[in-house]
Amino acid sequence: MPIATFGPNAVDWETRIDHERLRTQRLQRLREQLDKSSLGAVLAFDFANIRYMSATHIGTWAMDKLIRFSLLTRTTDPIVWDFGSAAKHHELYNPWLATTTAEADADPHAPHHGAVRPRAESGARAGISTLRGAFHPDAGIADDVAAKIKRELEKFGLLNEPLGVDVIELPILAALQRAGITVTDGQQVFMEARRVKTTDEISLLTQAASMVDAAYDDLYQFLRPGVRENECVGLVSKSLYDLGSEYVEGVNAISGERCSPHPHVFSDRLIRPGDPAFFDILHSHQGYRTCYYRTFAVGSASRAQRDAYVRAREYMDHAIALVRPGATTADIVSVWPTAQEFGFADEEAAFALQYGHGVGLSIWEKPIFSRLVSLEHPEVLEVGNVFALETYWPSADGIGAARIEEELVVTPEGCEVITKFPAEDLLVAGPRYIAVNGPLSTARESQSHLNTPAGRGEATA
Repeated sequence: MPIATFGPNAVDWETRIDHERLRTQRLQRLREQLDKSSLGAVLAFDFANIRYMSATHIGTWAMDKLIRFSLLTRTTDPIVWDFGSAAKHHELYNPWLATTTAEADADPHAPHHGAVRPRAESGARAGISTLRGAFHPDAGIADDVAAKIKRELEKFGLLNEPLGVDVIELPILAALQRAGITVTDGQQVFMEARRVKTTDEISLLTQAASMVDAAYDDLYQFLRPGVRENECVGLVSKSLYDLGSEYVEGVNAISGERCSPHPHVFSDRLIRPGDPAFFDILHSHQGYRTCYYRTFAVGSASRAQRDAYVRAREYMDHAIALVRPGATTADIVSVWPTAQEFGFADEEAAFALQYGHGVGLSIWEKPIFSRLVSLEHPEVLEVGNVFALETYWPSADGIGAARIEEELVVTPEGCEVITKFPAEDLLVAGPRYIAVNGPLSTARESQSHLNTPAGRGEATA
């Protein structure tokens, strides 16, 4: 059965996204991975991990500031220390954070031998980190963060157990160590929990992709000579925000000779007749991301550009044909070219051009597909994996390149592609020009010299 794409609203007449189930199943997966590990607790500063653990969100403006943190222990529900008034908002509107301690789960009728039963604390609390060093080091903020964490670990007998952390500021790390806490890598616990997506996560990822389908249709109609790359970025951003996007993380807009080598950043370049142009659209719908490339030719395409596109598409199709449960990332990358075959010294230099990566609350999750690592360290594909595969090939004329990306869900039978904007063949965007003899061909070289004997292929003396 195809993956359903719903409207964004909740309705009474159709089962759509079940957000309570989404929250519960994500936390359950994280607990399972924590239980499998040697850790007593995990501490998150990364926004995606905090959201996965606690289903809290305060906007994207703070994603790079490491100001919030969230703790999950083997015996408690998540505790979130959040930015200022956000903690109060969570108390009011996030009832799943209402009680978080083991005392909250105790039998209220059990005897306490005259002692007062401890009152369960809210899982939404005010707290702040060092603002990436903006606070004066002598203000004691780092030690205050460490004290908050130590209190919880001591309370539940976990102070002597390792604490896994995803990302951390050095002053916080030092403060935790001074507090007697053993800090180790906790990122793998989060990444393994997020590797296989739940039904609701898959629906949200599919909805996110459907919004990019629409943005690409707007872009296809907008492209023409004289448009700047940055205008394309603005158009796509508006299209997505109008559709309800939470965050347009980035739009790569690359055209003309900028396509090879791929610079991974848009500019103010004017698009010209016959230019290749490729785009990557990354945005968030209720936290769930897209990474979604498409390539166009503007007005017309040269033979070299068409050939590059066919090559990139073939690598993509061969890879997709191999995707099924039990296949490995090594199986997929084995059908992709080596770095040397398309002009790079080694796989590190060509990294992310023939590439694959999990997609979820962030754009690079498990599993990873790359000849740099996957042949020697393969990962097995599972039902419920959602990932993007992306291929690249430079055109023989040294000017253009083709870049294609598809997002896939691994199903029991194989996989389903959830990126639907047409990409089977190179699309030509922009105006259709009419010459005296009829429509100008969309397959033509950008520099015309046909009105000479040599250009017409006539023999010369």
